[in-house]
Amino acid sequence: PTKENTPLARGVDGTEITTANDDTTTQAAAKVFSGTSNPRELRAIDGLKRRAMPREHIDRAAGCSNGPELVANLRRKGLEVPCDRVPVIDRDGFEVLRGIYYLTKNDRRKIQRWLKCRGQR
Repeated sequence: PTKENTPLARGVDGTEITTANDDTTTQAAAKVFSGTSNPRELRAIDGLKRRAMPREHIDRAAGCSNGPELVANLRRKGLEVPCDRVPVIDRDGFEVLRGIYYLTKNDRRKIQRWLKCRGQR
């Protein structure tokens, strides 16, 4: 499967905000979240429940150095965790697309269901 960027919205300055389409996200929507006992994944979920986060923030919150792989593991376990690509200016003055990960409403429901089964909130 190929990954294509599709328009999501337009920024204040008129630039396109895109999101990556991939089959993993689509498949995860139909899957039940199997849960996790991995402390890094639990910390990432906790952070994402509070707010959308770029990769660097996921790394910091989870205590890892490869946030995209951690997110890929969560996707394999049944969460969608989409990544919106938002234009930003990097330290060298170039416009780049920064990935922002977030939980969908469906993800939040799956997590709540899983926590309820574990006897937590």
